Amino acid sequence: MLNLARTTTQTGVKPKMAVTLIKSALSQNNLMTKSRCISSVVPDTNLKDFETYNEPILEYKKGSAERKTLEEALKRTAATCEEIPIVIGGKEVRTDKVVHQVMPHNHQHKLAKFYYADSKTIQSAIKTAVETQPKWDRTPLSERLKIWEKAADLMAGKYRQELNAATMLGQAKTVIQAEIDSAAELIDFIRLNAFFLKECAKYQPISENIKVTKNSMRYRGIDGFIAAVSPFNFTAIGGNLAYTPALMGNAVLWKPSDTAVLSNWRIFNIMREAGVPDGVVNFVPADGPVFGDTITASPHLAGINFTGSVPTFNRLWKQVGSNIDKYVNFPRLIGECGGKNFHFVHPSADVETVVAGTIRSAFEFCGQKCSACSRMYVPESLWPKIKDGLVAEAAKLKIGDVQDFSSFTSAVIDDKAFKRITSYIEHAKNSPNLTILAGGTYSDAKGYFVNPTIVQTTDPKDKIMTEEIFGPVLTVYVYKDADLQKTMDLVPTSTQFALTGAVFAQDESFLKHALEEFKMAAGNFYINDKSTGSIVGQQPFGGGRMSGTNDKAGGPHYILRWTSPQAIKETFVPLRDIEYPYMKQ
Repeated sequence: MLNLARTTTQTGVKPKMAVTLIKSALSQNNLMTKSRCISSVVPDTNLKDFETYNEPILEYKKGSAERKTLEEALKRTAATCEEIPIVIGGKEVRTDKVVHQVMPHNHQHKLAKFYYADSKTIQSAIKTAVETQPKWDRTPLSERLKIWEKAADLMAGKYRQELNAATMLGQAKTVIQAEIDSAAELIDFIRLNAFFLKECAKYQPISENIKVTKNSMRYRGIDGFIAAVSPFNFTAIGGNLAYTPALMGNAVLWKPSDTAVLSNWRIFNIMREAGVPDGVVNFVPADGPVFGDTITASPHLAGINFTGSVPTFNRLWKQVGSNIDKYVNFPRLIGECGGKNFHFVHPSADVETVVAGTIRSAFEFCGQKCSACSRMYVPESLWPKIKDGLVAEAAKLKIGDVQDFSSFTSAVIDDKAFKRITSYIEHAKNSPNLTILAGGTYSDAKGYFVNPTIVQTTDPKDKIMTEEIFGPVLTVYVYKDADLQKTMDLVPTSTQFALTGAVFAQDESFLKHALEEFKMAAGNFYINDKSTGSIVGQQPFGGGRMSGTNDKAGGPHYILRWTSPQAIKETFVPLRDIEYPYMKQ
């Protein structure tokens, strides 16, 4: 998931970041030419040029206006258990299956009451989406982009703290983790995907002689519906998975995570207020298998936009494969499935950078980021200093309620996550190959709290070094300096994942070597920086192997996965002869 690590700015400052590079990368395709095209294929000339930027992060210092507004929003959000209906085509639906979202750090406190859609209800949503798609697809790009621009402004201003409060309380994110997610990153997805579409729409194919023929391209949605299945850990991902396909002319069934329903509901209503018509995105909480079984059985399934576990994505892919003869289109399958992300330390590395970067990467938001550092390789020569630094810094971390702004992190998301994560800690306690250096304690009495845990292993292929844990557990393998290359060989071969990774070194020749050696080990690669921190428009995100399809959310090409382009040739000179000139010689 995208974890932004930006420089904080004062309210109202809007640095124009990465615009030149983005435009440069896309300008080679800007071959617009004027012609006498028929109106239906003329590119939308109302697409105004504009400079865009990454949304600044607010600081929330004591006495600041944003802190006061957020504290008020937290109080309002915590004071009620909000009812959230299923919404299909603008109509609210309620079923007999009632579910509650609770605060992870205080699991007796209910934040939201919502309803599971049954198969019949999901089928109704499919019908609505399929009927809505062609109408929405006829909406000019300029009108869609105005809606997205308005939505970004609403998120950045009027509803910023409502989004943050829902994310903090519902997903146990600290104020900074919420701000970089449900404010900045979400706004960036909305704003920058619109920008990428504007740039993409400028491209037109070559027309060698426009007096004779004119070639053009238009970007259609995909007939049918897109199913967006979003995770709990990034509010922004929910907005991207549901609304980027919608931006491109598709109709969507959005299944939010049970543990992120409230924040996702905020996004849904903001987009409606901005002008997204009813039926374009349908809000359909549901039991996972019921949703998956129903959407994959429909002949109108046009795509699945997914972030979650490998087993779930595999199940959906198999279902699509078994039903492939039924579909109107070959469904697009786009998935991001997590990682077993590494920090590899060279003997020339700066120790303080290694320690600070690893603590943040491994333990911010309890390690519940697909990009979080989970395994670490350290040379013997640096291990004493790095070990002391990691243990000392981990001991300083305050774990508590997100409404306490001094908390570094809070609880893990739910009881299932708590049981999974603590099973690895118990494995560490009972294995002769593993030694717990810090943490190793946990309690679910009030919230699902797991203290940041650091484990040292003598076996680089122990399951704690190869399986995704998705929690605050970091495992370190200490290698002999002489075994540098042998240890490097372990990184891409020990695990099925290839999402993010980082190397730390001052030796430039090693860094060049590592860049090639780890080429297939990570979709997002960091040099002297932590494995978390990708920013929309700056580091498009995604990995290969079992980490996903690597379609690079946050980059200029992601939108193209959600369109079915149409190439059009217009001829203005009548054809009168079927013979070629050489035939008459």
